[in-house]
Amino acid sequence: MADRKTPQTFNLDRLKTPIGVALLVTDDDGALRALDWEDYEARMRDLLRLHYGAVTLTAAGAPSDLRAALSGYFKGDLDRLATIKWRVAGTPFQRKVWTALPKIPPGTTMSYGALAAKLKAPNAMRAVGHANGSNPISVVLPCHRLIGANGSLVKYGGGLERKRWLLRHEGVEI
Repeated sequence: MADRKTPQTFNLDRLKTPIGVALLVTDDDGALRALDWEDYEARMRDLLRLHYGAVTLTAAGAPSDLRAALSGYFKGDLDRLATIKWRVAGTPFQRKVWTALPKIPPGTTMSYGALAAKLKAPNAMRAVGHANGSNPISVVLPCHRLIGANGSLVKYGGGLERKRWLLRHEGVEI
């Protein structure tokens, strides 16, 4: 669901979750463009600027089906994330990585190297890591499911405690 021609104005909503207030950025079609955490708003705005250029965020409610799907996920219906309509910018390689993330099933993890190999770029572990770190849509494009080759949690844009919570929520033994 990648899109190179993106609007410059997006809607911003907030959703309370068990791990903090999520910032939901959507376009006029209701597609999710970014999901980050209130305490990482500056990071989210930087990613939006990086991917879309100058962006204006207007306070407006996210579509009810998006809010319901996210709420359902946080209540334990892990498959609800697959129902969320999303759209991203970024480089072709970033979009390839981001599109691959939802294919990692809930309750499982994958190393950066394994994802690079799956993308037929076995030497691109660092590029996968960089793309993962630039993912604008936390949780829905589940970058938290990528871990180090030794099983360590490594980095997460929303903080390692959130990553740990998300993985446990999905049934991963940490």
